[in-house]
Amino acid sequence: MLIDNVTIKVLAGKGGSGAVAFSKIKMSLGPTGASGGNGGSAYLEAVADLGALRRFRAKKVFSAENGRDGRGSFRDGHRGEDLVLPVPRGTVVHNLTTQTEHELTSLGERLLVAKGGNSGKGNFHYRSSINTSPKQFQRGLPGETCEIELELKLIADIGLVGFPNIGKSSFLNAVTNAQSRVANYAFTTLEPHLGAYEGLMLADLPGLIEGASSGKGLGIKFLRHIERTRILFHFIDSTTVDPLADYATLRRELGAYNPLLLEKPEHIIISRTDLIGEDRLTEIAQALAPLHKKIIPLSIQDKKQMTEIRKVLDRIIKDITVTPINT
Repeated sequence: MLIDNVTIKVLAGKGGSGAVAFSKIKMSLGPTGASGGNGGSAYLEAVADLGALRRFRAKKVFSAENGRDGRGSFRDGHRGEDLVLPVPRGTVVHNLTTQTEHELTSLGERLLVAKGGNSGKGNFHYRSSINTSPKQFQRGLPGETCEIELELKLIADIGLVGFPNIGKSSFLNAVTNAQSRVANYAFTTLEPHLGAYEGLMLADLPGLIEGASSGKGLGIKFLRHIERTRILFHFIDSTTVDPLADYATLRRELGAYNPLLLEKPEHIIISRTDLIGEDRLTEIAQALAPLHKKIIPLSIQDKKQMTEIRKVLDRIIKDITVTPINT
C-alpha cells in the first residue's frame, strides 16, 4: 500500500552539559572539566524509493541522539548522531510548528527540520586569575522539536490517465520493467505505479471516474499526483460508445481539480485496438479529430503499434532534456 500523506513528530538531540572536574596531579592543580557535545540534528533526505513513507505508518516519533556530557581531564563529550529520515523525491514538507513549507525535488537533497541543542561549557572555561578553582558549568540546551506533515506528490515525465480497466497497466508493463497489477475488473490499480523507459519515468495512475474531483471512486487522493507530471497520456477505450464524451469527462475532472492540468501537453491513446476492426478504429479517430491532438492507436499485441509508441517516447526523451516540469 502506498503511503502518501503522514504526520510525524521529530525531536533533535539535547546538548550535553559541561563537567566540573579538577586535576589531582601535584603541581598541575586546576579545573579540567570539559564541554559537552552538541545534540544531533534531524534531517529529511530525498530518495528514489516511492514507498519510503511506509516506515512512518506505525511509528510517529523520531529522535536524534543526545550529546554526551563533558568529563574530566579535558575530555569533551561526543556529539550526538544526526537523524536522517529518507522520504521519496517529490515530498512536500509542511512544518506545522513553524508554519513553513519546502519541497524535496532532487535526489540526495537534505532538509534540516530540527536543529540539535548546543552543548554546555565545563568549568575549565570559567577559570581566571581571581577564580582559580571555578565550580561553574553550563548545562546543555534542548534540541528543537517539530511536527511535520509529509505529502508525497509523484514526479514523473508522463502520467497515464483514463477510466478504470482500459489497458494503462498493461502498457506500462510492456514498455518498462514495472510489474503493475493487471486484471479484468475496475480499479485494479489502487495506487500509482512507476516504470522507467530509457530514463523516462512513467506513472500509471489509478483510473478516474466522473465525479473523481469531488471524491467519488478513488477521489482526489491520487489526482494530486498528476500535478507533478510533464505530459499526459489520455487513454480512451476502443470499445467505448462515445470516445469524445469519455475524453470530455476526463478533462472535466482534471480541470475541476486543477485548471493548470489542462495546459499540460497530452497525447490521446486509443487503447486495446485488438478488440475492434479497422473500420471502427477509423470512426474513433474521426470522432476525435476536432480536438487537434496527437492520436495514437495502441495494442500491446501489435508489434507495429508498439514500435510507433516507442518512437513517441523517444521523441519525448529528446524534448524533456530542455523542458522543465510545468506545475
